[in-house]
This record gives sequence, structure tokens and C-alpha cells, in this order.
Amino acid sequence: MNKTEFLRAIANEAGLTIKDAGAFYDAFVKTVETAMKGNDKIALVGFGTFEAKKREARTATNPSTGAKVKVAACTVPTLKFGKSFKDGLN
Repeated sequence: MNKTEFLRAIANEAGLTIKDAGAFYDAFVKTVETAMKGNDKIALVGFGTFEAKKREARTATNPSTGAKVKVAACTVPTLKFGKSFKDGLN
């Protein structure tokens, strides 16, 4: 499912226009990004938790050459799905 198909599905499910669904999508993405930049956690009960986690600098191995590579510290976005959401898939 691409973005257009996703927006169409949201619009149909919520009884919105595709334009309104697109506005919601853009606001949702911006809000999550802003919260994560501020080290806030977003917990959506029944769905999951968005969080930014810090990764320490480390030495990794290039699988192609076997060479050691230094990887800088960084912050990565994570999404941990809730139990009820995961249970609904099975």
C-alpha cells in the first residue's frame, strides 16, 4: 500500500475527503517528528509507542569485506507495537 492508497483507505474508513485525510496524515507525521526531536514518547493505547532512542558509537563489521567500520552515535526512531495490536494480526 502506497501513500495514496493509504490516504484513500483512511478517507473511506473515517468518512473524510482524501484532502482531509492528507491534512491529517501530514499533521500526524509532523507531530510525531516534533515530539521525537524533543525526546517525548508518544503512546497510542491499542496501537503502539513511538520513541527516539540513542545508539552509542560502535565498531561494526562490513559483511562484504570483513573490514572493521566505526559507526557514529546517532538517534533512531522506534515503534513498539502494543499487545492488542499484535494479537489482532493473528
